[in-house]
Amino acid sequence: MAEISSPRPLPATPPVSRPVQASAADLAVKLLQPLEGMLAAGESAKAEVLEAKAVAQSFQLLLKLTLGNGQQTTLEASSPRQLAQGSTLAVTALSETRLAVALQGGDTRLLSKLDLEQFPVGTLLQGKVEAREQIAQLKGQQALYRAVVNLLNTPLAGSKLNIETALPLPIGSLLTAQVQGSQALNFLPLSGRLDQLVLSQQLAAQQSRQGSLEGLFKGLQGLASQTDVPDDLRASIDKLLGMLPDSKQLSTPDGLAKALQQSGVFLEAKLLGGQAQQLPQDLKANLLRLINQLLPNLPGAAPLPAASAGSALAQALPAFVRNALGALGQPNLRQQAMSFPLPSRLLQSMDQEADLEILLKLAAAAVSRLQTHQLSSLAQSQVTPEGNLLTTWQLEVPMRNQQDVVPLQIKLQREDSGQAGKQEQKETLWRIELAFDLDPLGPLQVQAQLLRGSLSSQLWAERADTALLVDAELDNLRQRLLSAGLEVGELSCRQGMPPQGPKTHLEQRWVDETA
Repeated sequence: MAEISSPRPLPATPPVSRPVQASAADLAVKLLQPLEGMLAAGESAKAEVLEAKAVAQSFQLLLKLTLGNGQQTTLEASSPRQLAQGSTLAVTALSETRLAVALQGGDTRLLSKLDLEQFPVGTLLQGKVEAREQIAQLKGQQALYRAVVNLLNTPLAGSKLNIETALPLPIGSLLTAQVQGSQALNFLPLSGRLDQLVLSQQLAAQQSRQGSLEGLFKGLQGLASQTDVPDDLRASIDKLLGMLPDSKQLSTPDGLAKALQQSGVFLEAKLLGGQAQQLPQDLKANLLRLINQLLPNLPGAAPLPAASAGSALAQALPAFVRNALGALGQPNLRQQAMSFPLPSRLLQSMDQEADLEILLKLAAAAVSRLQTHQLSSLAQSQVTPEGNLLTTWQLEVPMRNQQDVVPLQIKLQREDSGQAGKQEQKETLWRIELAFDLDPLGPLQVQAQLLRGSLSSQLWAERADTALLVDAELDNLRQRLLSAGLEVGELSCRQGMPPQGPKTHLEQRWVDETA
């Protein structure tokens, strides 16, 4: 199958209120020999373009005509416009030497615009090009083609999409496009499609398996007090609990940097870089070590598979490709996994002490949660529609708050704008989101942005008394930021939660300085 080599936007297509078969008058071709009664005026048949070549100011075609009774014959014709070899046509006899021709989509459901309720912006469509014809080429300008694409995914699989594009899409080629609007698509190259496919598959899988970190650490604290725990397992539990930072450590630059480095989000990078000396302090590495120690202590437990995660993914990739169309038609699963903050998800009621089997499930769910953050970071790191490079780091740091463990969710985004090679035109916009539930304040979220040394921030508290308390401390926060050498824009605190939406994580400006 031919592939589309580069992404280009599709121009909007005009509304069409009739099926493709009714558009036979779009093109008339002249036969180089008479029909000799094979078709009477007004009768229709199907035809396939066997050959097409340019001759002087027209195009010479060799058509294979299939009549209603199954009889087939070949005809030579002259066309004012090019028809791609392999195109399927619906033809209607106008006379003995003239045929009205239209691209044959094979289905009366020909779509010329998309319902954004069914296809939200960002939805990936996959299809196969079934027909194509050139509809315009002004002197000195690029040619324009009309094509019929058979949709292969989404609930409208099997429907035909009528598009206009400057790309000469080969008949039979498979393509993937991202919805930009009701009448606008953006083609994705093969490499980007495979990357998004793997991310979509993995995000959906991790989302269904992940669980909150507080459930695991509550279970670890309970198990550590039991007397029948094996020594090596107890040592791993004590190490996990002992490495957790508290709020005082996270309030210093060095303490925060250390916590981010040990959060597990950089584990794979450390392994690739040969930084084995940093693994004993890495949260994800310690969770995997804990799982490895828990398994042999379970009755009838199977050993861990020898294959690494990377080789397992490579072995599963053909299955990903086979199931791609169904997976990419479920944007909601991917969007849920990319939400921030990830919602609490407790897999087991902790009213009673956790045994080893429950602890194993909680540890595996915690690893999946960390991996959900990692994959979400990859999915959000991209080039924006404005051409800016957006890099995202999303992670979760468990923090000690007296006897409790409070997960602190963090999302950092760096957006680089300006033209490459012109350093003076480049600007870097930093965004940060924090989310945590700290007793007695309750759930809090912080959103801030830093541009050209100026910082603005908005805080959200779900409890009314907390919102009033934070609002009363904003002047103190402003003075501390000013003393740190920053310019300070708007600082505010509101009760409730930040607005959510499909574009929030990419396009929303949290603080509008011009408002």
